[in-house]
Amino acid sequence: MRALPVGDDALLVEVSSGEEAQALHAELLRRRAQGSLAVREIVPAARTVLLDGLADPARLASELTTSEVPPAPPRARAVVELPVRYDGPDLAEVAAHWGVLPHEVAEIHANTEFSVAFCGFAPGFGYLTGLPPRYDVPRRATPRTTVPAGAVALAGPYTGVYPRSSPGGWQLIGTTDAVLWDHTRVPAALLSPGTRVRFVPVGRS
Repeated sequence: MRALPVGDDALLVEVSSGEEAQALHAELLRRRAQGSLAVREIVPAARTVLLDGLADPARLASELTTSEVPPAPPRARAVVELPVRYDGPDLAEVAAHWGVLPHEVAEIHANTEFSVAFCGFAPGFGYLTGLPPRYDVPRRATPRTTVPAGAVALAGPYTGVYPRSSPGGWQLIGTTDAVLWDHTRVPAALLSPGTRVRFVPVGRS
């Protein structure tokens, strides 16, 4: 673990894996909830956690780098179910990469419980983990200039849902009508770090 100062009152903590980042994020949330950590924002990423609004970043950096972080506790949140039509234009390509038939991609994906590891890229976009490493897929060699809102996609170890139309290089395997980001909703994001997610097939795949 390495802790780097960011400005006067923030700290970027680097760890070696996504699992360690999730465990650290959970531990920092626990400390804040019990009152032993005063911090304004705790923002996880793939292998880092950013803490913003610290009174004494140097003291916390020293403490974190010399302490042991317990594994993330079991996730107790209710599962968010996202309806999905497995109709993406890259479904056959992903099937070939996995060595299965296209309908089996849908079955494998829908039978997996995912967890939001972190959020980013666009408001409401969650990076979901849960598929075994053998199902990692590369990004497209040439990104698309436009990916429609609601596209369910894979890249590396992650599943994601595009909350709005944007360019993107992920492999598209399906479509959902779920609204990932709504500024009139509280909270605006449907998914947040730690949220459990399942994809529920609807219509024809």
